[in-house]
Amino acid sequence: MAINLQRINDSPFIIGLISALGRALPLQMGHSLADYAAGQIANRRYSKLVRAVRTNQWVVRGESLEKDALDQAVLETLRHSARSIFDLYHYIQNPEATRQLFVLDSTTRQLVQRPEFDRRGLMLVGLHLSSFDLALHWLYRLGLQPLVLTIPDPQGGRRSEYERRKKTGINLVPGSIGAIRQAFRFLQLGGVVVTGIDRPVPGQKVCPRFFGRPAALPMEHIFLATKAHVPVMVIVTNLQPDGKYHLLTSELIEMDSHPNREVEALQNAEKVLGVAKRFIQQAPQQWTISLPVWPEILDLVP
Repeated sequence: MAINLQRINDSPFIIGLISALGRALPLQMGHSLADYAAGQIANRRYSKLVRAVRTNQWVVRGESLEKDALDQAVLETLRHSARSIFDLYHYIQNPEATRQLFVLDSTTRQLVQRPEFDRRGLMLVGLHLSSFDLALHWLYRLGLQPLVLTIPDPQGGRRSEYERRKKTGINLVPGSIGAIRQAFRFLQLGGVVVTGIDRPVPGQKVCPRFFGRPAALPMEHIFLATKAHVPVMVIVTNLQPDGKYHLLTSELIEMDSHPNREVEALQNAEKVLGVAKRFIQQAPQQWTISLPVWPEILDLVP
């Protein structure tokens, strides 16, 4: 029977099974199982998930890879995704092992030491790079107390994940108009709001350019940062040759003003995405978003 990673997002049973395996299996055995699962998925070249990963990898690698090279890139990406999922459940209940797994840059260290409400709020945005979910849990353990905006109305396996994260004490709020208002007030008080910026939004009208192509990506972080007059900072997780996840941050990105609000939002979104692009280019195989960011070119990819 073919293994389908997409079901991990939809099935509470599979979430529970992966969680149990993560706790029970030694690291090397868990990674071997993850590699096997990734290989099975990669063989299903015409599945929605593989086509999405294939398209995304083709774009971020310069739209130049031929079929065989792209096949390898997809396999590497799926392996990294599967290993990251295993690592999440393997380490999340073991603070000492997690402490040894992560390396924080100087800005991230300052971030976890700031008070919950400082003189000025901060919009902290992440990408689907490596095990960012585990990194967020670790930052919370170290003292960061953000408000985290998640996807609206999580269901199935995503609901199970949402409930598990809530139990750890992280302040999670599913996206909604009310959530945006709550996040705005949090920023005004000097708090940190965290959200992702690379998950496609169906029906998005304003599409900033990302890797040179219009992409239907979230804009709420730009609206919040502009309205609350706070900067944006990109934070990512990068697995490096030392076998550790390095938490890397950008400089503070201030929002520019423009008399036309739509132009203002678009330009600021593209400024933030330009920073995100550079992080992805450092390790494209670690960018594990499994939805098509550029669906209009699915049929153009080798």
